Amino acid sequence: MEKTNLKSLTLTQMEEFIKQLGEPVYRAKQIFKWIYKGQTEFEKMTDLSKDLIARLKDCAYVGKIDIYKKYESEIDETTKYVFALEDGQMVESVKMKYSFGTTACISSQVGCSMGCAFCASTEGGMVRNLAWWEMADEVIAIEKDSNVKISRVVVMGSGEPLLNYDELIQFLRILNSPLAFNISYRRLTVSTCGIVPKIIRLAEEGLPITLAVSLHAPNDDIRSSLMPINERYPILQLLDACKYYIMKTKRRITFEYILISDINDTEQCACELSNLLKDLLCHVNLIPLNPVEGKKFKKSDDSRIRKFEQILLNNGISATVRREMGSDINAACGQLRRSLLVR
Repeated sequence: MEKTNLKSLTLTQMEEFIKQLGEPVYRAKQIFKWIYKGQTEFEKMTDLSKDLIARLKDCAYVGKIDIYKKYESEIDETTKYVFALEDGQMVESVKMKYSFGTTACISSQVGCSMGCAFCASTEGGMVRNLAWWEMADEVIAIEKDSNVKISRVVVMGSGEPLLNYDELIQFLRILNSPLAFNISYRRLTVSTCGIVPKIIRLAEEGLPITLAVSLHAPNDDIRSSLMPINERYPILQLLDACKYYIMKTKRRITFEYILISDINDTEQCACELSNLLKDLLCHVNLIPLNPVEGKKFKKSDDSRIRKFEQILLNNGISATVRREMGSDINAACGQLRRSLLVR
């Protein structure tokens, strides 16, 4: 008989599973808590009876992902993880320490189908979606390895989260659950390339999370050259969805903007972007490009980055330049997995 992966069960499903074993329902909550403490061995779940442990070993297991490689920065306490999944696929996650706590950046898919011209994650395409429990296990594994409580989660690793919508929503709910991670929705961020129908659907979920939209250009011509998704959902259509999200959630949207030398980093681009975003409840996160081997794009120089930021600020647009974490590791999102797979 195929064993049930208890980590793949919601609490309601766990309660039903336990009832089928003839056990009192409260046992489900005990097991659930142990799983989100990072425990995978039934024998070490000390408040379970020996009889229940024996039966669980016959019909169930606690799935897990394994740390395949780990890269630790020597300058800022950033750690990059490559995780091996049960089917042999690999994904990446990053642990970043800030003054306000520790953030985990996790992946939602193995690979990515978005085809953004500057990104390493998209090379090789999208292999498969991650299950919600695999996303949760990225966080569990980081907490267990580092012995640090994760206080914020950003879904900004490989993949387009809104194309794995149902699993993403269940993952967000488990992050918020008091029996699991107990992280406030306001400390959760989901990034998207701009899947308009799913942005509208997310707005209607009633989850007060932060939405981060990968914009990366002030007009359709530049954005379409960098991001194929813009052909399907042009900027004005995307901004209409963003306005709807703001109206429904009362939450400020973050626009991600990677600065690429001589492509989207000119003063004209900064002025265009200011006009595009005026009167929107938003913040612009300016990101110095992480160069990817084999791609032609170059990082903007620091003076241009600061000039771009200043133009936005002068026009009343909230903006900051993202701090570069783990620069000595030299591995942007998708690069570690790619380098391992091509060997």
